[in-house]
Amino acid sequence: MSFYTKSYLESLTSQYGDSTVFNESVRAARKSYSFDIFLSHSYNDKKYIKGLFYELTKMGFRVYVDWIVDSHLDRSNITKGTVNHIRNRMKQSKSLIYATSDNASKSKWMPWELGYMDGYTSHCSILPITDYEDQTFSDQEFLSVYPYIKKDALRNNYSKNNLRIYESTFSYKTMGEWLM
Repeated sequence: MSFYTKSYLESLTSQYGDSTVFNESVRAARKSYSFDIFLSHSYNDKKYIKGLFYELTKMGFRVYVDWIVDSHLDRSNITKGTVNHIRNRMKQSKSLIYATSDNASKSKWMPWELGYMDGYTSHCSILPITDYEDQTFSDQEFLSVYPYIKKDALRNNYSKNNLRIYESTFSYKTMGEWLM
C-alpha cells in the first residue's frame, strides 16, 4: 500500500489529461446530480488533481472537482451564489476526500469544505499527495482525526477495491465498502 505521489499523478495528467476517456468522464460528471466523492484540493495542485480525477473516475467513482465539472464558475469573483453552488455540490456528494499537499495549508476553501462535509455526512478522509510512495504522513494536526487513503500499488486494474481507507495502521475498509 502506498500514498499517491506527485510524479505518479502528474504522469496520469500528462498521459490522459486530454484523452477521449478523460473528456468522457468530464461530460458524464457535468450531467450528474450526485457524486461519490467531493475532491477538496488546492487549485495550485491542478496538475496532480487532474490525474487523480482521471484515476478515481476510471475506478468507477463519480467525482466532483469544481474547475472540471463547473468550469463556468469564476474563481476570481466569489459570490454568495458561488458559495451556495459549492455547498449544493457537497450536499450532492456521499463523501469528501481532502487531497492534502504542500499547497493545502495555504487554501482558504479546503478547511471550510472539510468542516462543512464533516458536519453534513461525517464521511471525510485524507488523501496525502507525497513526494515518495512510502513517505510518512504528518500534516496539520486537525487532519489526524480523519482516516487516510492509500492505494494498492501492486494492482494495475482500476477497481474500487484498490483504495483503502485507514482508520488506524491495521484497520481499513476498501473505498467501496466505506462509501456504503
